[in-house]
Amino acid sequence: MVWLYTLTSVFIISLASFVGLLTLSLRLDQLKKLLFFLISFAAGALLGDTFLHIFPELIAESGFTISLAFYLLFSIILFFILERFIRWHHYHHVEEKDQHPVGYLNLVGDGFHNFIDGMIIGASYLVSIPLGLATTLAVLFHELPQEIGDFAILLHSGFSKRKALFFNFLSALLAVLGAVLILWLGAGIGVKITSPLLALTAGGFIYIATVDLIPELHKESNLGKSLIQLVALLFGIGLMALFLLIGE
Repeated sequence: MVWLYTLTSVFIISLASFVGLLTLSLRLDQLKKLLFFLISFAAGALLGDTFLHIFPELIAESGFTISLAFYLLFSIILFFILERFIRWHHYHHVEEKDQHPVGYLNLVGDGFHNFIDGMIIGASYLVSIPLGLATTLAVLFHELPQEIGDFAILLHSGFSKRKALFFNFLSALLAVLGAVLILWLGAGIGVKITSPLLALTAGGFIYIATVDLIPELHKESNLGKSLIQLVALLFGIGLMALFLLIGE
């Protein structure tokens, strides 16, 4: 059952790479408005999953230990290094115009990110089905704005629409490989591997939400739009809170 849920989830996540199809008929200003909402929503979903699902699961198992603290710190530093030096960057600015090599670099970085997402989802399902579902939703909501941005970057880097969709999907499929690997390891050595992985996940989610997504929201100075961003952020957290009912 865990295998079925996990593989179905990562395949759905992979299909998010085709979200670019929905943007082909949108004007640039319409695409910006969509990202404006999705980025806020994604930040809330990531924070909600971390603080309402992952942390309680970890603390219930072993408490807030020094090891857990080091895993969290290591994860945040690791994500910083990946983004700073490997240029694993979540592009949300659809008007960004990059040279063709940067398009390929973005595919490599995004592929690694998708592989990690697959491991995250697999590790979550090894703990519980509700946690796996909540984590899948959090990853999906984060993937949607990212995939739209990635698609736009590939187009501006010289890729045709068909080629951009194809390579973006190949990159997304690495999530399946990451999920299979973590389930195979979990079946062999038990769910003990999920604690450090979930701690790394929590640190990564916090980093993505606070470093990549929320700073984008601060660029909006209009009070009305800022309130909409706040509502979207709270809605993302609220949806993760709703999933607490599944475990009861």
